[in-house]
Order: sequence, then C-alpha cells, then structure tokens
Amino acid sequence: MNVADSSRLSFHFITADDADFLWSLDQDEEVMRYLTGGRKTTREEINHTFLPRLAAFSQRDKGWGLWRVAEKGKGGNDLGWILVRPMGFFSGERDDENIELGWRFRRVSWGRGVATEAARQVKQCLVDHGYRRFSAIALPENRGSIAVMKKLGLTFSHHFRYTDDVFDEDVVVYEQHFDTE
Repeated sequence: MNVADSSRLSFHFITADDADFLWSLDQDEEVMRYLTGGRKTTREEINHTFLPRLAAFSQRDKGWGLWRVAEKGKGGNDLGWILVRPMGFFSGERDDENIELGWRFRRVSWGRGVATEAARQVKQCLVDHGYRRFSAIALPENRGSIAVMKKLGLTFSHHFRYTDDVFDEDVVVYEQHFDTE
C-alpha cells in the first residue's frame, strides 16, 4: 500500500533506515511532553526498543507501520509521522479490525493543520483499502491530539488504562466506525 500525496504533504513508509529521523524528532521536550513527560529519546531506545516494536507491526501491504510526512516543495522538510497499527497491538488485546491512528510532529508544523491533513490522507487510504473502524488514544490533557481526533471524525468512546512494555497511563479513546454495507 502507498499513501498518495496530499496538497501540501508527501508520505514515505518508514523502515529501520529512518532511525536518524526518528531520533531527531524525539529530541524536542515539547514534542515528547505527552509521551515521556518531556524526556528525549536516546539512540539506544530508538535502536533497541522503538525499531523492534515498529518491525513487529509493520506490514506495508496492509498499510500498518509509520508513514513519514514531509512538506512538498520547500526542500521537502520532514515534519513527523503517522502511526497505523491494530488497536491494542502491544497490550495483549490486539484487534486487527480496529486500526489505531497516531501521530508525532515537529513543533514547526503545529497549528498549521499538518497533523490533521496527514492523518486524514492516511485514513482515507485505509478506508479505500477496506478498513472500517479507527481509534486513537491520548492522555486526557493532550488537547492538541484530541483536536486532531475530532477533526478526523472520531468521537469520544471511553477512558481506560493503556499498559504495555513501554507505556502505562490513563488515556482517552476516540473512535469512528463506518457501515460495512
């Protein structure tokens, strides 16, 4: 599966070859505020935790993985990524019919609609490939991500404690279901 360019953005499927990009994105405390409390990711964490986790769920033919997002023109600045994987993939409650969407973007893109445009483009590609249920999670205080969820058409579903080997926090879940007919 490939994600077509949007009006402002281009998309590239992320592999281990993108480790430098992944690390550089995580070097801003504000970008990491709602993920690690603002702690920057180390190279060791990228290599020994993040990349193996990415490899575990990446299946390009299904669209699962991370999609690198860059500006078209303007030197093609890398802005961030969109996550696509089965909901609960690492929590022991994996649901391949419910696709989790997530995002991480550089501060330079905040407030410009970039995350919404990128997530909308990826989501539409997934809908075109037959996916009908989407979810996203965030810490309740992460108003920016929750705003993106709402703009994507997701609505509040519930609170729960999301726990896996890396993350253990109370989150809000937003969902959207499409009719199968």
